[in-house]
Amino acid sequence: MNDYMIRATAAGGFIRAFATYTKSTVEEARSRHSLSPIATAALGRTMTAALMMGSMLKGDKDIVTIQILGIGPLKGLTVTADSKGHVKGYTNVTDVVLPGKNGKLDVGGSIMPGYMSVTRDLGLKEPYASRIQLQTGEIGDDLAYYFAVSEQVPSSVGVGVLFADDVTVKQAGGFIIQLMPNVPDEIIDRLSEKLEGISSVTRMLDAGMMPEDILEEILGDFELEINDRMDVSFKCDCSKERIVNSLLTLPKSDLEEMIDDKEPINVHCHFCNTDYSFEPKELKELI
Repeated sequence: MNDYMIRATAAGGFIRAFATYTKSTVEEARSRHSLSPIATAALGRTMTAALMMGSMLKGDKDIVTIQILGIGPLKGLTVTADSKGHVKGYTNVTDVVLPGKNGKLDVGGSIMPGYMSVTRDLGLKEPYASRIQLQTGEIGDDLAYYFAVSEQVPSSVGVGVLFADDVTVKQAGGFIIQLMPNVPDEIIDRLSEKLEGISSVTRMLDAGMMPEDILEEILGDFELEINDRMDVSFKCDCSKERIVNSLLTLPKSDLEEMIDDKEPINVHCHFCNTDYSFEPKELKELI
């Protein structure tokens, strides 16, 4: 099954919701970067949320970037998503291992304390950026805090990654539920009560629930309407041609110095862990 995301409304438009299934997307990130389970969980949760946040963008070329920096052993991570269901990302440290906490991976302990920055590049002169202090480091809680503080949108964010015995990704996905302006208090109260009683995202996914089922579980009593569905995937837009274009911006003297070294030049893409090599002969051709 391909990974996908659905967008929906409920309560006559006073609630908007997103839910996504990202098992293959997160597994590709784990495999590309050779991540430990804690690093996979941190990156996978953030990628899942970024995909849903990317779908909130309107322009075809708009992108959202989530960067987390902390003093924990993971050090941080960076994730970028567009409005078409594509996401990429990496962690600063890949092999973090920590004791479990309350029977779960201690993702917060791998990061905290620290900060989260969310940047939306809408093709304007200056991108819109906001930074918050991490509240728990568990990603979902911190993004809910970000929406409340930076965008003044009350939100519930649930994201999770579950592992098989061989530490490959067994399940991954999540949801974002947001209240729109002027929502009646009665709807707020009912939704809060409902959210307090639901299972975790990983439990719902492990029980075989898909995005539609998750939103039905939470919003089925609020006249849920699913508006559209979009395939999602890990995708990096790097290429040798783009690297060449970057090299062409260097001063001619820098390229000549690289040629004089008579060694291949290697350029590494952090997002997809791909290396590009250029022989001195290729550099001469650039000049």
